[in-house]
Amino acid sequence: MAAHFLLSAASRTLRLADIYKGGEEAARATFARLRWPATDGKPVCPRCGGLNAYDIPTRRRFKCRACGHQFSVTSGTIFASRKLAFTDLCAAICIVVNAVKGLSACQLSRDLCVQYKTAFVLAHKVREAMASETIGMELDGEVEMDGAYFGGVVRPENRVEDRKDRRLKANLSDQRRVVVALRERMGRTLTFVTKREAEGVDLARRFVAPGTKVYADEAAHWDELHAIFPEAGRINHSEAYSADGANTNQAESYFSRLRRMVDGQHHHVSARYLAQYAHEAAWKEDHRREPNGALFSRALRLALAAPISRAWKGYWQRVSI
Repeated sequence: MAAHFLLSAASRTLRLADIYKGGEEAARATFARLRWPATDGKPVCPRCGGLNAYDIPTRRRFKCRACGHQFSVTSGTIFASRKLAFTDLCAAICIVVNAVKGLSACQLSRDLCVQYKTAFVLAHKVREAMASETIGMELDGEVEMDGAYFGGVVRPENRVEDRKDRRLKANLSDQRRVVVALRERMGRTLTFVTKREAEGVDLARRFVAPGTKVYADEAAHWDELHAIFPEAGRINHSEAYSADGANTNQAESYFSRLRRMVDGQHHHVSARYLAQYAHEAAWKEDHRREPNGALFSRALRLALAAPISRAWKGYWQRVSI
């Protein structure tokens, strides 16, 4: 019997030890190759687009002969103004993509031997880069949609007489949010954080192409989908998980990964950051059949294509650009 892909050697094409064994110059060359693939890693001036730049080895920067602009391999990217070594950045991305069910910032800080604050921001920068892969994407074909509640758990009081009915809206925490997932069968997953699952109808109208076959469960708020997508299919989960092709199993598979990430790794995720963790889980779910070396290259390429982060630039200093 053949081994599952994730258990085979084909899924392991990058070793963390090889990153550090290669050294700082090899890691820097990896950054350059993935940022400027058209020139096979030769620097391209981000200001004028010139190809005639020379290296300043003492500063690890380049200077454009055409306009005189000095830049580094991370200038203008999400890793701009970095202080970590290139080997540590490569190792961080390798560790993050290897953690298929997510990775806590505390663990990442220990693996890299950096402060917790450094690991927290670094991990969120990688998540922001992952999320950029699906910006502006429209789903078509067959799309499953579903929602799941996260956070806002109100612990009951010790004495029975002090307890409140946690089913009532007035007694719910303001941290309670819904993650709505639109998942294209054999395709990509788009995630959104809302306060009500019913908001998913408007999201489907915006991000799902007309004429798409949409599947949802029996919740009453999904009834509006039939007016937008005439071929919408519904599945009553009290009767079956799947019937005549109507199911939301792939959307549920995504939520299973996100649940294990939030409950098993992070234990608590603030509503403020829930969207970033949802994007990370979607990215890992969509690329789960790729070897870790390909995932590393994909994530680093996205990070080098992403602009300077407005959310995480000077996060601890509360500085925005």
